Amino acid sequence: MTHQPLADLLRPKDLAQFIGQESLVGKNGPIRKLLESGNLPSMIFWGPPASGKTSLANVIALNTGSEFMKLSAVMQGKEDLKKIIHVSQENKSYGKETILFIDEIHRWNKAQQDSLLPFVEDGTIVLIGATTENPSFSIISALLSRCRVFVFKTHSVEDLLKGLFRATEFLGKEVELKILEKIAQMADGDLRFALSTLEIALNLVASEKITIEIIEQAAQRSLLYDKNGEEHYNIISAVHKSLRSSNPTAGVYWVVRMLESGDDPLYVVRRLLRFASEDIGNANPNALLLANQVFEATKNLGMPECQTAIVQLAEYLAKSVKNNSAYTALNKAKDDITKFGSLPVPLHFRNAPTKLMKNLGYGTGYQYDHDLPGKKSDQECMPEGLEGREYFGD
Repeated sequence: MTHQPLADLLRPKDLAQFIGQESLVGKNGPIRKLLESGNLPSMIFWGPPASGKTSLANVIALNTGSEFMKLSAVMQGKEDLKKIIHVSQENKSYGKETILFIDEIHRWNKAQQDSLLPFVEDGTIVLIGATTENPSFSIISALLSRCRVFVFKTHSVEDLLKGLFRATEFLGKEVELKILEKIAQMADGDLRFALSTLEIALNLVASEKITIEIIEQAAQRSLLYDKNGEEHYNIISAVHKSLRSSNPTAGVYWVVRMLESGDDPLYVVRRLLRFASEDIGNANPNALLLANQVFEATKNLGMPECQTAIVQLAEYLAKSVKNNSAYTALNKAKDDITKFGSLPVPLHFRNAPTKLMKNLGYGTGYQYDHDLPGKKSDQECMPEGLEGREYFGD
């Protein structure tokens, strides 16, 4: 037996059926205008899973009379591309356009992406590449310069409800509004997941009424997150910047987002350790001590018991007075070392264990601070060329 998923059955045929991405396909949206002009460039669709990238590519193909061909960058490579290019060249000789949709195009390596260049350049294909990764880093610059990048946003709850209403009409089923709203809220912007949850729930109850409990059984939802992807780095950036802004609520929210998404709690605490030194430093040395204690506690307790200690630390760091002088001093020192290289240690700072070294002036003029009034000398401590350099200001 074969089963066609509900999300596939409801795939839109035109822009009127397409849900979401109003900024791209609405009345004044650029993709709508390009489609109406009949002059389509190659494009990169960048956005989260189930935001409509594949569906919109299908709509474009259906409404231009073009042949629509599809590759999965995970499963297929250059040999599959060669076959498509052969068909595309034949189509071109008949005046027919070919749209090549490559799903997860970021999975192709540089050589594979390079192989697309001549055919995008001469119009053999109109490329539509879909990616969940930032194309600035995942698509080679030569290909990126030949494509328009369109950013897809996560579906709103209202978008998801539109899709769910359409699904109930298609299936001829009556489902309470509160149930559909619950599905939309749990879907986290993922229309495919929302439709799949509805479909599974209907199968679970047969002719019975769908309840919230049934929806929760059908959903088994985890948060949208990729530990190695851009969203991971976006969220850890939000952690740092919330704490730097002395906002404990936001700091805790982003920290818990990472923990709830399954990120390694030790990674989270390591970043908080870094923050304690980089952004607080000697304005409150206890911050670093507490961060280290929470790191040890996290190793000893593990999840989920360690979460309260991590939240305690995030609150403490957000409320602490801030000072980044150690961080700026580190960077200034690095800059001087890069610029000036290995400058020699001043002679008066060098030990002189041998007669030769004494004769060469090693140690001459060194002032032993403990023997001085006030126990502080004014001797030069930096190497020649950096005399008077100051990393910490006033």
